[in-house]
Amino acid sequence: MASILSHPAVVLGLGPAFGYPARPRRIWLAGAACAVAPDIDAVGHWLGVPYGSLFGHRGLTHSLPFAAALALGLTLGLFGHSAEEGSFLRIFLFLFLCAASHGVLDSMTDGGRGVAFLAPFDPERFFLPWRPIRVSPIGTRGFFGARGVAILESEAVWIWAPALAVGAAALSIRKLVSQNGTEPSRRSS
Repeated sequence: MASILSHPAVVLGLGPAFGYPARPRRIWLAGAACAVAPDIDAVGHWLGVPYGSLFGHRGLTHSLPFAAALALGLTLGLFGHSAEEGSFLRIFLFLFLCAASHGVLDSMTDGGRGVAFLAPFDPERFFLPWRPIRVSPIGTRGFFGARGVAILESEAVWIWAPALAVGAAALSIRKLVSQNGTEPSRRSS
């Protein structure tokens, strides 16, 4: 898996793309929670749940149906009544992508047994063909020291830098569109 330190980095790219720089902090926090929530299955690892089972690591909680259910539940529970007209779908999509990114990142690591993207409908586990991210251990054992430094270096290149680049590009595009959108009205005044 990618480390718990890097999964929330996705929010830095997706937030600005969805127009959330000025939105309430709870949208950012919900996005970060969605990005790390799939690793709740690590509890099962410590309780003896077999890795390859539906409830094992990278099983059901890493699937796209789980990401959709989590996003829908949080959108309804946290934002359903206060969502502006037309923003419900945008909030849901943002939270879904934050949650789904977890499995995508884990399927890009160089270790483990793949991700059950379609669970509970199909238990098959998948990796993406391109796997540049160093796998992080479940828990802290083995993370501190040279291995942890190598993992964080890998994540800086393959997770943090792209997330920051996407976020910066989204902010730049939004600023450009906003500036271009206001110019015509100034000329007609």
